Amino acid sequence: MKNSTNQILPKVNALVIIDIQEKIIKPIFNKGSIIKNVKKLINAYQILEENIIVSEQNPLKLGTTIPELLPKARFKKIEKMEFSLANRKEFLTELENKQITNLLVCGIETHICIQQTVIDCLQKGFEVIIISDAMSSRNRVDHDIALKRMIQRGAILTTTESIIFELCKTADREEFKEIKNIIIS
Repeated sequence: MKNSTNQILPKVNALVIIDIQEKIIKPIFNKGSIIKNVKKLINAYQILEENIIVSEQNPLKLGTTIPELLPKARFKKIEKMEFSLANRKEFLTELENKQITNLLVCGIETHICIQQTVIDCLQKGFEVIIISDAMSSRNRVDHDIALKRMIQRGAILTTTESIIFELCKTADREEFKEIKNIIIS
């Protein structure tokens, strides 16, 4: 992305946590591991002072985000009825206002709200990184096929530990000790 003076702007990341809600999480395949990895991502993002966006699908019927996965500070929560978060004006405005170019996506369910959000965001020109071990569906086959479909459309596949170290960039960074403790917990 370039600004009006043709300088290359730095990439700005946002962690997008999709629909990890009380009534949706119960039947999710491998939910314990998913919750653990999303917690690690939130903790790392808050240490590194990165952007966090949390979505909730129809919270009146499906409940709110499970409390242990709500960031402690500096995050934007968006309620939605459409499966794709990318069609919410509030979401697009947040990305534009903060000049966010890269979306790191996790949550549930991979084959519904995540897949539709990722494909729509890719079409809008965002770089989308899907964190495969921090998302899931009720059925593993739905999760696996959705990952393949998103990759075919241009999403980048990674894991929780890999993306946290990539965001940290160096062991010399002041926050690295805290980050390392998150990884080994």
